[in-house]
Amino acid sequence: MFPPDFDFQSSANQVPVLENYNSFTTNPLLQKALIAYGGGSINEAAARFGALMGGHDMQEAGHLANKNIPVLKTHDRFGNRLDLVTYHPAYHQMMQAAIREGVHSIAWTSGAGGAYLAHSALSYLKQQIDEGSSCPLTMTFAVIPSLKIAPDIAREWLPRVLSNEYDERFIPYFQKKGVTFGMAMTEPQGGSDVRANITYALPLGSGIYKITGRKWFCSAPMSDAFLVLAQTDKGLSCFLVPRFTPEGDKNKLYFQRLKDKLGNKSNASGEVEFHGAWGKIIGEPGRGIANIMEMVRHTRLDCAIGSAATMQRAVAEAIHHCRHRNAFGKKLIDQPLMKNVLADLSLESLAATALAMRLAKGFDDGLAEEEAMHFTRIATAAGKFWNTKRAVLVLGEALECIGGNGYVEESIMPRLYRDVPVNAIWEGSGNIQALDVLRAMHKEPHSIAALMNYYEQAKGLDASLDLQLQQLQQLLTHPDENKARLITEKMALAMQAIELIRIAPPAIAQCFCDSRLSSKRNLTFGTLENESVLTEIIEEVHIDTYMEP
Repeated sequence: MFPPDFDFQSSANQVPVLENYNSFTTNPLLQKALIAYGGGSINEAAARFGALMGGHDMQEAGHLANKNIPVLKTHDRFGNRLDLVTYHPAYHQMMQAAIREGVHSIAWTSGAGGAYLAHSALSYLKQQIDEGSSCPLTMTFAVIPSLKIAPDIAREWLPRVLSNEYDERFIPYFQKKGVTFGMAMTEPQGGSDVRANITYALPLGSGIYKITGRKWFCSAPMSDAFLVLAQTDKGLSCFLVPRFTPEGDKNKLYFQRLKDKLGNKSNASGEVEFHGAWGKIIGEPGRGIANIMEMVRHTRLDCAIGSAATMQRAVAEAIHHCRHRNAFGKKLIDQPLMKNVLADLSLESLAATALAMRLAKGFDDGLAEEEAMHFTRIATAAGKFWNTKRAVLVLGEALECIGGNGYVEESIMPRLYRDVPVNAIWEGSGNIQALDVLRAMHKEPHSIAALMNYYEQAKGLDASLDLQLQQLQQLLTHPDENKARLITEKMALAMQAIELIRIAPPAIAQCFCDSRLSSKRNLTFGTLENESVLTEIIEEVHIDTYMEP
């Protein structure tokens, strides 16, 4: 029997919301990675940004922007074309904060070493609150190398792209100080096979073309301009297509509908038709894939970063929940089996973060070192493949740790769970990445040589790692398409092990090698055998600064 004064409305044993914390200073490994890889100059800005991203206002903005999704208005009430996408104010709130801090621009404007690391750290913090608004930030960051191919385009557009002012107005780009970029590559009949594109471009002279066709996916349709692939008489070519022509007229881009997606809902993705749209060619005709691939390569970096960020946020939520929730007479985190699961998830998050930041270091090093440039060419494909794959599994297990309180829509977990597959699909799914690794091996032998030199320098660090590298070497003697995923997986795991050995506490790195590389590797989370290191692993991924009253 309940006592007469029993409070049925009591919220005892309920977990406080994980907010008003600093997502940078509570992440020890991220801080260690930046120092180890030469990105320590961003620490002060990252701490400031981490406090902003972990605060209530930004957490709420992520929630509101995904609950109140973008809406397409194709026509006004008189039947005139509008092609206008409207967003909830929370979306613009997040975009303004991120652009003000230079998430999209710092890699190009900092002028200091570790510029890519600075971008990656800020992007990592931003993507923990909302994946959708991170999409146009990534494309605006990644478009710079492609724009630089055409000096006249670069002179006109780069000052606006690199501006830290966000302007949401639907007006001609030349009336703005700051602009954002999107891209349109995929067509209904092609998917990842962009060479199947049938959108065509007719030359009008002086590098100007009239573009006609249809794109199945156009990312961030309210961007000020897009990179678009279209066929010319010389083959598939790359074009800059703005929302407004240089004369200030609305360009002939007609959006048919927005995609009703599994996740990534705060970001609009549209189906678009070009009816003789104004476009300017970037680079030489027929080199469209090569010229847009620099943008793609940079977006793939952000896919690896974003997946690591989402893993970290989900695992932090699970740790926070288990630190504050009682079950069977004690805190969940003190239950041996739950502690093992949390530590295993944390280990995966740590490895993903280390790999992502090492890729960013490779981009930095590649600015001055040819071997580093070749290394990054193949390592990015492997890192994108592995981080995005593992994130899907981590999110499912982290959600289970929280249980019913995480399964309801008031929690951030369902949104994270729906968002995380986009990084695996966007910019080339798993098979595309694995095949890209093989392609790099065959067509760019310097890339595999650089990667193998990286592995060679790591020999002797750990017995399980040595065995992994030996097995990889055997696979590479006769690489074929059927083994592409196996090769890519072993490449990524070896990179994760090497970087954890270099930057993580020794016991954590050893636990990773024992559980991920040894012949006793298990298939489910929560099967770590070294019980003495579990707490240390959990503390390395997230220090909970919330104090109960």
